[in-house]
Amino acid sequence: MMASDLSSLLNSSRALNSHLSRPDLPSVNLSLDQIEAQSRRLVSRQPGASSDADRANYLLAQAHVDAPALANSIAHLNTSTTFSPLQPLQDTDVAGYLRHAHEQNLISTIEEGRRETQEHFYRLLEERSHKDWEAKKRRVFEELGGRATSDSKALAEMKKSFHGKAALTASTGPSLTLQMQSKMMAYDRAISELNAARLRGTSCPVIHLLMQAAASLNSEPSSQQMLQNFHVLAKITCEPPALPPVEHAGAHILNAPLFERKYARVYLGDSDSREAAALRTQITKGSREALEDQFWDIIERSIQSRPMEARLGGDPSVANKIRAFLLMRYYKNGQWEDRIELVAGQPLWAKLYYLVRTGHAQEALDEALKSQQAIEHREDSFVSHFRSWVESPERRLPKPHRDHLQTVYNAHMLHSASADPFKLALYKLMGKLEPSRRTVPQVTMTTEDWLWFQLAMVDEEEEGGLRGLTEVLLSYGERHFDGAKKGVWPGVLLMCGQFERAVAALWEHSETEIEAVHLAIALAYHGLLRVPSRAETSDISPLTLSPLSPPALSLPMLIWRYVRQFVKMDAKEALQYVYCVCLSADQGDGVGRENVETAWELVRRIIVLAHSGPAWEELVGGFRPDGTRFSGVIEQGATLLHLQNTAQYNEQILIRAARDSEENDRIPEAIKLYNLAGDYGTVISCLAQALGNTLAQPAGETEKGKIIERTAVEILRHYERTNRAVGKDRDAAVRLLRVREALNAKSSGRFDVVLEIMESTDLIPLDGDVAKITRKAEEFKDLHDALQRNLQVYLPLTMEALAAVHQSIKNSATAEATRQMTLTALRKKSRSLMVFAGILKYRMSPDVYSYLARLDVEIAL
Repeated sequence: MMASDLSSLLNSSRALNSHLSRPDLPSVNLSLDQIEAQSRRLVSRQPGASSDADRANYLLAQAHVDAPALANSIAHLNTSTTFSPLQPLQDTDVAGYLRHAHEQNLISTIEEGRRETQEHFYRLLEERSHKDWEAKKRRVFEELGGRATSDSKALAEMKKSFHGKAALTASTGPSLTLQMQSKMMAYDRAISELNAARLRGTSCPVIHLLMQAAASLNSEPSSQQMLQNFHVLAKITCEPPALPPVEHAGAHILNAPLFERKYARVYLGDSDSREAAALRTQITKGSREALEDQFWDIIERSIQSRPMEARLGGDPSVANKIRAFLLMRYYKNGQWEDRIELVAGQPLWAKLYYLVRTGHAQEALDEALKSQQAIEHREDSFVSHFRSWVESPERRLPKPHRDHLQTVYNAHMLHSASADPFKLALYKLMGKLEPSRRTVPQVTMTTEDWLWFQLAMVDEEEEGGLRGLTEVLLSYGERHFDGAKKGVWPGVLLMCGQFERAVAALWEHSETEIEAVHLAIALAYHGLLRVPSRAETSDISPLTLSPLSPPALSLPMLIWRYVRQFVKMDAKEALQYVYCVCLSADQGDGVGRENVETAWELVRRIIVLAHSGPAWEELVGGFRPDGTRFSGVIEQGATLLHLQNTAQYNEQILIRAARDSEENDRIPEAIKLYNLAGDYGTVISCLAQALGNTLAQPAGETEKGKIIERTAVEILRHYERTNRAVGKDRDAAVRLLRVREALNAKSSGRFDVVLEIMESTDLIPLDGDVAKITRKAEEFKDLHDALQRNLQVYLPLTMEALAAVHQSIKNSATAEATRQMTLTALRKKSRSLMVFAGILKYRMSPDVYSYLARLDVEIAL
């Protein structure tokens, strides 16, 4: 059975090309190799091949190129001797052999370097592309609210620009978890206190407030690392933990330290100036001191956790604690570790080093002086050099002293396998020896130890100072530092003065986004943050890197992406963060002014996005029942937004926010904002348009319509009392409100009231005077647009009222004469309405006109 199936398949396959066979053509029975050989033979027989080669040789000869000679050389090229010497070497020619080997080594080194560079380039390109893609993907998800929705909504959201007004209605970010909310609230209080101090005109220890917030979040895995980062910044800025109490207000303000924008002029100015070098020295010193404090804390906790091994005794001095720590770390099984040199029976070099490492240099000098005789017996003049180094404000020795240390170091320690590593480290620190050799075995064991050692070796007058160290650290990259412990890289960047990069590194990880925003605010407050211009700002990443300028960070983008998560729920708190955008208002080249304008824009966004109600009025202000105005939170903090006067506040905030509210279909809020700004004409115009738009809707159908009507009643009552905004718009608003009253009366079945109200509006002539009707129809085109648009609302309403009243009178038990007189008057009004409608027939749909005609017939019967 199987064989028959295979046979049938074979026959079928052979018949597949049967329709292609032609009996007039012979079949080819050659293999592929035979066909290729025949083809080459045919080509060689074609005329013109040699003539083409001759013409090519002729053209090349005109350019002084000997093509036949080159072809001959290539044909006889022997590749086996590529790496052999050009000139044969004799077996006894040692110098020639070494020279050739040296050349080959150079060539192979260059080739290997080229290959490694190429591989490194493509690896970095791939990593950067992946990072850019992740950033773009994250931005899209942020704009879409962090959740997948329908394709149409997603596309609509993606089309909205970050800077455009359409972004006002964009998603306000993913929902917050309880853990995130608690973290945000912890940091919120610090920002509120900061802005309160700015309004008072006093300084605020904002970094220490943020440290307290971070300390309260012990359950957070990133809180300890952020606590250290804030501690580093506090040391760099020399910010005290708290300000002295206010005992005499005037004297306190005069004598209080000024924190706000203290370093901005130097940090944003010329990086090669003497002040900039002094600032870099301060950054280095502050970072080093923070690492010293951190290590001292580790030592104290280690001693407390292992008191039996430490054997501290009753001496609480710093030197005794260092001795106890050394016992715990280097004393095992009754003996000290290898290479630990004992001087006067104790590991003096290690003790001196750790005293310096923990920031107790004076205590280290005291210990050295106590054992001066023993030290001088081993290392002559060490104590005198050490004294000079400790007592120097910048930890720098004169050139002769450094030369002497270099000589001792080269002679006794550089190539010694038994030299005490801590003595070697002390010599390197004092003499700034071999700065390119950045590690000391057994000394720079942890990342923090290594960083401290690099910072202690920095000298602004040599090796590029802190900038040179920064280049080295950036070349290592994040992967080098975050391998063993996550979250170290932002701290490394912070310690070398790369503040913008440090914030961006925190922002890249979702678990430290909140800390990134608050670190950026603290940096901006002290003047240590550079903000890019609007043209240089990217929509993807807040960090701007340029080969021609230092890194810059978009503080407005960072703050808006943070606050939009809770702007609807807590607009007042979001406003506190927007106040901080103006911290960089003093930056030059127009960037400061751009930031102020961006802050105004963000305030307007908050107004538009915030929920309506009492909290919204508390934000922008409002009017009390007696007509008096009260200011909102925004106006109270106008100085933080650099708004000079009420007119500027009204123009930049209220009126423009009102226009944005109109565009986003928040008409009641727009009306209130125009009213607060004193633009009463626009208030009435906006009211008339809004009433005209909601008039056709059934009463009570939408909450917004009822809010607009209530707002209109309150405002019109107030304007009539104060005689404001008199004119066509106000008359139209009053008439539209009367029409709404008539519609409400119709809903309750009171058609006589409807007729009375409509007659009082004087919109429709009902007295039967044809001349008056014609004149009224001609004046119709001069009515307000909202009244013209609603013609087919109030005409049928009036006719329905006439028909209902007519039917009621017709069926009533009143006297015949009275009834007939009333019915005649109603018919007259109905005919007047039909004449008026006939003149304006083309301003309404045919269905409406037919409906009016049918009711008119019913009334006439």
